[in-house]
Amino acid sequence: MFPLRMIVDVKNGEEIAAVTQEAFQSEPKDENWLWHLRFGHLNFGGLNLLSRKGMVRGLPLIEKPDSLCGGCILGKQHRESFPSGKSIRAKASLEIVHSDLCGLVQTPSLTGSHYILTFIDDFTRKTWVYFLKNKSEVFEKFCNFKALVENQSGQHIKVLRTDRGGEYISKEFLCFCRENGIHKQFTTRYTLQQNGVAKRKNRTIMDMAKSMLKAKHLPNDYWAKAVHYAVYILNRCPTKVVMNRVPEEAWSGRKQGVTHMKVFRCVAYAHIPDQLRKKLDNKGEKCISIGYSEESKAYKSYNPSTKKLIVSRDV
Repeated sequence: MFPLRMIVDVKNGEEIAAVTQEAFQSEPKDENWLWHLRFGHLNFGGLNLLSRKGMVRGLPLIEKPDSLCGGCILGKQHRESFPSGKSIRAKASLEIVHSDLCGLVQTPSLTGSHYILTFIDDFTRKTWVYFLKNKSEVFEKFCNFKALVENQSGQHIKVLRTDRGGEYISKEFLCFCRENGIHKQFTTRYTLQQNGVAKRKNRTIMDMAKSMLKAKHLPNDYWAKAVHYAVYILNRCPTKVVMNRVPEEAWSGRKQGVTHMKVFRCVAYAHIPDQLRKKLDNKGEKCISIGYSEESKAYKSYNPSTKKLIVSRDV
């Protein structure tokens, strides 16, 4: 058997593959190629430098030939670098929405969730988070998210950018997007960098949530409460791509107050309404603060003893 050697000739800017069969004893006619092979496919720039600088003895002047080495292509081909700051930015709310599913979280949350689903508006960088027990819930949560944000903003989702996870490429999901005029953009295989906005946001959220959990020595099943709290905070933190405004203000148009903010897991005494207690009962119950309600102007507290979530403004 003779080995196969493939060389790609470059003619008029086009690469034409040519496979030749040679005996072991044969040598390439071009001395440049001979030294290329002798040096284990070292690039011609390196060979030229060796010869010009006289770094070794016995090596003639090497010039780069007008063809490419098939062995180098097969053995050295690498991925193109990802340009920084070159991606297309949205010019209005919901023009581009990034989404990613984070999980499986081994420890179930207090409500039994194992997954974190995030949606990030590219223009304002506001983030929405949903907690799922199963991946199959992604489509339902997206429908809920779409109805909410389109009603709030008066805009329509134009592009949804995700990876190629099965939860995003189901027939039901793709059909819904086509019917509603939503252009689906997917990453190419094993190229998570193309969904970098969502990936980086998820990492930031999880890092903040873990920091709050560890600082207060809370068990891991409180992770969903910490994640929700982190998203609330990050929507009120500066981001490089939104100048002089926090994401929540960029989305709603209203400057956000922060005097109501409390430390995660600080002690909170929630008032017990008259209707829920007797004459001699305590007027408050000791809880821990776990965030702020999005439905009411109130705090969210959790009673570890009764395992009840309390939403109250009187805390």
